[in-house]
Amino acid sequence: MSETVLSNKDQTSAQAPTEPVTPVPGKRSGNGLAALALLLGAAGIAIGGWGAWQVHQLQGSEFDQGQHLEALNQRAEALQQREQKISAQLAGLPAASELEDRRRLVAQLQGDQQRLSQRLETVLGESRKEWRLAEAEHLLRLATLRLSALQDITSAKALVEGADEILREQSDPGAFAAREQLARSLATLNNTQQPDRTGLFLKLAAQRELVQQLSAQSPEFDNDANAMGALTSDGDSASRLAKWWSEISKYFQIEFNADENVKPLLAGQQLNQLRLALSLTLEQAQWAALNGDAKVYAQALDDARSVLLANFNADNPQSKAMLDSLNALAKQPVSVVTPDLSESLASVQAYIQRRHLPAEDKGDKP
Repeated sequence: MSETVLSNKDQTSAQAPTEPVTPVPGKRSGNGLAALALLLGAAGIAIGGWGAWQVHQLQGSEFDQGQHLEALNQRAEALQQREQKISAQLAGLPAASELEDRRRLVAQLQGDQQRLSQRLETVLGESRKEWRLAEAEHLLRLATLRLSALQDITSAKALVEGADEILREQSDPGAFAAREQLARSLATLNNTQQPDRTGLFLKLAAQRELVQQLSAQSPEFDNDANAMGALTSDGDSASRLAKWWSEISKYFQIEFNADENVKPLLAGQQLNQLRLALSLTLEQAQWAALNGDAKVYAQALDDARSVLLANFNADNPQSKAMLDSLNALAKQPVSVVTPDLSESLASVQAYIQRRHLPAEDKGDKP
């Protein structure tokens, strides 16, 4: 039967006219299958690569988890060791009853310490007040010494104010009388003017420096040659006479006012000796100004003015300026009548003594 079929096909192929060859539809389907196979292969490769990557990720995650588990194990071991140490420490602690006894002893000790601190504070407070009162007395003694030795009003006032401040800190009504006397002393000190001794010393020092600049002033004569030429007649003889008179009048002059005091010129060693004498008198005045010795100060300035008037020309501008300065300095006070602080000192001492008396004796004292 197959042969018959094949013969029929051959017959039909032989009988068919020659026509152009057209592509068979079966070949297209083969190309599509090949492309599909390629796509499936690529997909399989991609799926295989993705699977391999997933496997690698899983392996890395397992490694990290292993390290994390190892770290957890180490921490667990450390916690276990710490727990053992804490257990050992707890085992070494005393019992609850013993702790209660210790707490009670600590509370009692704290109470005793607080009471002791209060007693010590009371004792030290009284001692501190006594020290402060002794300091006030010492300040008043210093103020009295400054007034008697140096006449220092400013320092004495500061010392008395310090003593009054100490009495004010006592907050004791019994100190009223002592503070009242201190207020009187402060009022007297405020009304007393402090001399400017430092300023006087410096001014005298400036005058001593000017002493070395003093020099005798040479006398100057009026040249009457022009007047003599006017009196003579014109001519050569008259001009020669005027020139002769002008030259000779430089060396001598006839003074018709003989009643005036004419002082000789000073020069050389004598002038240096007079400068030294004037400087020494001014130095003595400086010492007296610093020490508040009014008598020595006035005497030294009088001696300086006497040396200046007796040996230097009063018409000299330098001598005249120094004389005016010495006259002004002589009017400045260098000493002051200092107030007496003995009553203030006695009142503070009486207050300190009353504080040391017993309570029953304080009522008898005024």
